[in-house]
Amino acid sequence: MSEPPSAPSPAADAPRALLVLTNLPDAAHAQTLAAALVEARLAACVNILAPCTSVYRWQGAVETTTEVPLLIKTTPARYAELEAAIRAHHPYELPEIVSVPVTQGLPAYIDWVAAETAAAE
Repeated sequence: MSEPPSAPSPAADAPRALLVLTNLPDAAHAQTLAAALVEARLAACVNILAPCTSVYRWQGAVETTTEVPLLIKTTPARYAELEAAIRAHHPYELPEIVSVPVTQGLPAYIDWVAAETAAAE
């Protein structure tokens, strides 16, 4: 009787990159935050998207507002510092900060994200 295949170790399944989403109230705030994150090597790249309409419940009321979404590429190793930087620079009381693991991607691009977010020695 053959043994069942062993499960891959958790480290082997860990994502090498993250896609972090946040929204800012306007283009000026979005540009400032994006530049700060890339300059600090907390993000390899930040895409500033076109303004969108967000509908959400806040403090018991349904709100509708225009926001500027950011798509932030980073690594799990830099996430805690990235989150802290977003919170420090974000004008909202409770900013949306959502991290999505990148489970597949062009290997050379994922390597580039890792290289560009490596902490300075």
